[in-house]
Amino acid sequence: MDLFAIFSEECCTVELSGSTKDEVLRQLAALACRNPQVAEVGATAVYEALRARESQGSTGFEQGVALPHARVAGMRDFVAAVAVAPQGVDFAALDKRKSRLFFVVLGPPDRVAEHLKLLAAISHQVHLPHVRNELLKAPTATALYESFLRRLSTTGDPQTPQRKMKLCVVILYIEEFLYDILEYFLQEGIDGATVLESSGMGAYISSMPLFAGFIGFLQERKDHSKTILALVPEAKAAQIVAGIEQITGDLDTQQGATVIYWDVSYYKGSMKML
Repeated sequence: MDLFAIFSEECCTVELSGSTKDEVLRQLAALACRNPQVAEVGATAVYEALRARESQGSTGFEQGVALPHARVAGMRDFVAAVAVAPQGVDFAALDKRKSRLFFVVLGPPDRVAEHLKLLAAISHQVHLPHVRNELLKAPTATALYESFLRRLSTTGDPQTPQRKMKLCVVILYIEEFLYDILEYFLQEGIDGATVLESSGMGAYISSMPLFAGFIGFLQERKDHSKTILALVPEAKAAQIVAGIEQITGDLDTQQGATVIYWDVSYYKGSMKML
């Protein structure tokens, strides 16, 4: 099962506000309906399916995690949603603690084995304290989505392909762009990057006898540069370039910045800040 295909940014939120279990189930049903397939089934049908499952026993587990799920008539494939309730909700969890991190899994009635594998894959990740903490601290839905899929990519499940990523290399000769670009990365859920001190060729050719006459011509700001390295989801590569150009101007016509993407065949770990 391709776990990445069943999650979407639209079905994520860090602002779940229900104060009772029933309110949360209704809000989670509405959240899942942001997916067109679930919208065809309807929020009421999804809510009723989730409520029926909860009547068999709470899906609120330990450490503030809940995995509401249901097999829903009319569903053609699996859809998942992720939500954070900042204040926590009494979800009748096994350890009696309020639930703050919710994963909703909806699927066809006849694909029971796949449904169980999906629940197991999610459970395998969220039982790790550092994973829960990272997801709970996500400031936006985008950050929540990116963080969880990044974790799924390291599950080691041979049936789950690693998410395709690109190494984004941004070289800046105009330092004023640096902080704006890093802030933009955070807004897009890219919460880890490496910034290197680098030098342009002007720092070297100006000391070569052949080019000595150009020392005064070469601007100091062109001698030194900053290089940003960050992992970017392949699907968002073009969007990220467009966002950078909102800061730097058209990269094809402006000087002072360039963006390069390299294919990443394998990665493990994270650039996330501590």
